[in-house]
Amino acid sequence: MEKRNQIVLAGNPNSGKTTVFNALTGARQHVGNYPGVTVEKIVGSFKSGDLNITLTDLPGTYSLTANSPEELIARNVIINEKPELVVNIIDASNLERNLFLTLQFMELGVPLILVLNMIDNARDRGIEIDAERLARLFGARVVCTVGNRSEGINELKKVIGEVVREKERHSVNKVNYSDELEIPIRKAAKILTDNKLVPEGYDAEWLAIKLLEKDNEITGLLSALPGSGEALKAIDDIIGKLENDVNEPSEIIVTEHRYGFIAGTCREVVSSTLQKRRDISEAADSVLTHRVFGIPLFLGLMYLVFYLTFTVGDPFMGWIEQGVEWLGVFVSSWWPEGSASPLRSLLVEGVIAGVGGVLVFLPNIAFLFFAIAILEDTGYMARVAFIMDRLMNKIGLHGKSFIPMLIGFGCSVPAIMATRTLNLRRDRMTTMLVVPLMSCGARIPIYALIIPAFFPKKWEAAIMFSIYITGIAVAVLTAKLLRSTLFRGENEPFVLELPPYRIPTLKSICIHMWSRTSVYLHKAGTLLLGASVVLWALSNYPKKETFERDYAGEMAKIEQSRLPAAEKKSLIRKIGNEKTAEALSYTCTGRIGHVIAPALKPMGFDWRVGTALIGAFPAKELFVSQMGIVFALGELDEENPVALRAELPKHYNGLQAYCIMIFCLLSAPCIATFAAARRESNSWFWAFFQMFGLTALAYIVTTLVYQFGILFM
Repeated sequence: MEKRNQIVLAGNPNSGKTTVFNALTGARQHVGNYPGVTVEKIVGSFKSGDLNITLTDLPGTYSLTANSPEELIARNVIINEKPELVVNIIDASNLERNLFLTLQFMELGVPLILVLNMIDNARDRGIEIDAERLARLFGARVVCTVGNRSEGINELKKVIGEVVREKERHSVNKVNYSDELEIPIRKAAKILTDNKLVPEGYDAEWLAIKLLEKDNEITGLLSALPGSGEALKAIDDIIGKLENDVNEPSEIIVTEHRYGFIAGTCREVVSSTLQKRRDISEAADSVLTHRVFGIPLFLGLMYLVFYLTFTVGDPFMGWIEQGVEWLGVFVSSWWPEGSASPLRSLLVEGVIAGVGGVLVFLPNIAFLFFAIAILEDTGYMARVAFIMDRLMNKIGLHGKSFIPMLIGFGCSVPAIMATRTLNLRRDRMTTMLVVPLMSCGARIPIYALIIPAFFPKKWEAAIMFSIYITGIAVAVLTAKLLRSTLFRGENEPFVLELPPYRIPTLKSICIHMWSRTSVYLHKAGTLLLGASVVLWALSNYPKKETFERDYAGEMAKIEQSRLPAAEKKSLIRKIGNEKTAEALSYTCTGRIGHVIAPALKPMGFDWRVGTALIGAFPAKELFVSQMGIVFALGELDEENPVALRAELPKHYNGLQAYCIMIFCLLSAPCIATFAAARRESNSWFWAFFQMFGLTALAYIVTTLVYQFGILFM
């Protein structure tokens, strides 16, 4: 078997670590979870000369102290898996903060390469870093990169290869603190060594530092070893003496010495070429994060995004729609006109009408994700979380809760996973339960079907904007209710790092857009295809052999009449649809629909909408597929199929259409979201609570909207 060299990539959040990882590995990546925890493990590979390198992207973390799952995972990977090399990604424009993690890698004594990423941002701010001097001080190779433009990536691959081949490989320099801290560390390390309390793979001095930091994980590990009681008591005495001498807790003393070491390093390697000034980011933040104007600007920007999504995507939708219609006619031509072949019906009405009807909205989804990627990559989305903090606190949520809610506009599954960043379970649970109220990408096909069909073009963006605002408003009210009842407690203070503004590259934007759009395409080719076939079968069987009316005779009489051709065609279509409705009501779909129809009536829905809503439980997009299948059954003129958007206004009005969107927005999430909620909450109860609770909420709100709306019709 081919040997692969194992190295890891580590760094602070917002250091550009993921960008460098993508630049190194390209598409050669796979995602899983670390054993025993629900934190993603991303692994990729690349070649450096003749070497095959396997690269693990560690979770972004500010330190290696076991205060969070991410920090503990990063530390345990280094200690237990013993990678050949740690590639430490450093934001060059925030060197002092980033070196805090670097220093802890040095304490571990692991081989290091320091990557000064976003070096262009540092230089734009007048910051010059002496990379050669930094390399000498730390005893590690240093490479400068601009990850989003792939600058320095080839050099980084070359240096990784050289270090792994051991041409220049050596341990990093030892960190030497002042005697005030070094003497207690050495005394504690000697006690551990003398009492044989240094587990395999650990370093005695590193364990001593962790004990001085009062690291619960390490304290628990050593306490479980035989004969550790007296030794740990002796170390506690050393810690007590240190705290008495300095009059500070020992963990604070360790942190202060680290920052002292870092401050000295920065004085040696960093110089400023410009006077301090208010840079562009600060000027932009004074407007975009303004207490008064921040939220209106965000809402206005989102309105513009929705407007462009429809305006730019509309021509592409038309082309795909024509292609789907052409494909349906082409496949139908394989059989004689009027053929009742089940295979023809499956292909044309099930697969093409079902999956094709969903793919039509791919341009809208792609353009929306493109716009969101721009907002994320520029650093603006982090500002949105900041300006929303005041509102989030008023409803009892942590400011960081808005970040998963923002992710929910793309997909609820990663949004629920993103709640891991919240420390308190009550914050996690509240956010998790309301995340599906954010209008995810799966609902876009429903909006893209209904809005152009029922509303004038000039109102399209406003209608879609109102749907998104409705989801946010309902989420806010629901969160407030949950925090004042089921999940009471004090709020945590909100600390959020605002990354510098950046000009995103077209490549990075397209990668982000494609990563999300490809999920939609994958669903269309797998889950939606299978579900469309099942829904087609339910909508076709059992077959009705005898009818209450002589539809064929009625159509023949109209054909023989002297009515104008257009009127004949209209009447024949009307009778044909009536026949289809009777046939459909006899099928499994029709029977289910008629059973639930009385319950749907207060919302303004008929049995067709009801069955489509049931069919959409696996994935929201299936609502479009099911409606396409239902109405495809009534098409008599196979040479000129009527688009679903043109057919719907013949059966429903604008108020009903709006209520359909409201219900699809608020009702039970898809099956994948249900599974994610079950996994992240570790409870079937909360997953079912979310599913049934949101469906009940959707029913109440939609009924109120419809009943209030008909008062004005």
